[in-house]
Amino acid sequence: MQNILTLITAPHNAVLTPRLASAVRDALALARGRVGPADWLDPGIACDIPFDGVDLKEAEKVARIALRNAPVDVVAQANTPNRRKKALVADMESTIIRNEMLDELAYLAEIGEQVAEITRKAMNGELDFYAAIRERVALLKGQPASLLDDAAKRIRLMPGAAALVTTLKTHGVHCALVSGGFDYYTRPIAEQLGFDEQQANTMLIENDAIAGIAEPILGREAKLEALQRVARERGIAVADCMAVGDGANDLAMLEAAGYGVAYHAKPAVQAAARINIRHGDLTALLYLQGYRADEVFGRG
Repeated sequence: MQNILTLITAPHNAVLTPRLASAVRDALALARGRVGPADWLDPGIACDIPFDGVDLKEAEKVARIALRNAPVDVVAQANTPNRRKKALVADMESTIIRNEMLDELAYLAEIGEQVAEITRKAMNGELDFYAAIRERVALLKGQPASLLDDAAKRIRLMPGAAALVTTLKTHGVHCALVSGGFDYYTRPIAEQLGFDEQQANTMLIENDAIAGIAEPILGREAKLEALQRVARERGIAVADCMAVGDGANDLAMLEAAGYGVAYHAKPAVQAAARINIRHGDLTALLYLQGYRADEVFGRG
């Protein structure tokens, strides 16, 4: 069949039962679709439902109604030969790691609420990213550089991050970590998880104190350019790439990529993105591409 509806839930909350899958299949059939049997990628966690005769957006709408608010992500897509992408370009903060590192630094400097509010507005597209990062770094100016190491100790990986990168690398996928944050953090995270490359801003340090941010600042345009560069250098189309992120400065690369995934994203990003993962962990990006349970390494 020409299309696939993928249902995904979080591995720690494997609520995707055959009954729920059957309810979705019945709903698609009632919408005058031709529906195939469910193909279980990972029992309880993910399955594909092939279908024809229903628009992709309509299929997603019908499926969500049939699921009755169950915590299951729904993605309808064309059944194309390039479903498995050849490159991943991933945002880091609140995507690959749980943290926003400027917020962590600010809490340690006891100006956390002030900085976190600026971060929230910038990531939801309510403030200009470049002005917002300059303002937040300015608030930290003069703080001891040792705070950078203290904040690093607070980093927590997003569930499924290691499994995502390890699985993709095992299958020959090029993985790039891009961030509007700082290379002080992207470098060790990229090395820990096995990313092929990383890109981020540089924090300026003078006399053992935070002094500012190096120009030019890397943000929305730099992330899009990184996606395009990765595709060009790998000799592949941008359509053969997957991008994932959560904030407004990720939208350009999400819109350009073959798969642009808003991952537990800010409201404005969810509204704009074609693919949303709201319930699953980062292994959802594997199931979107048709990977099966026995191909996923080190899930958790």
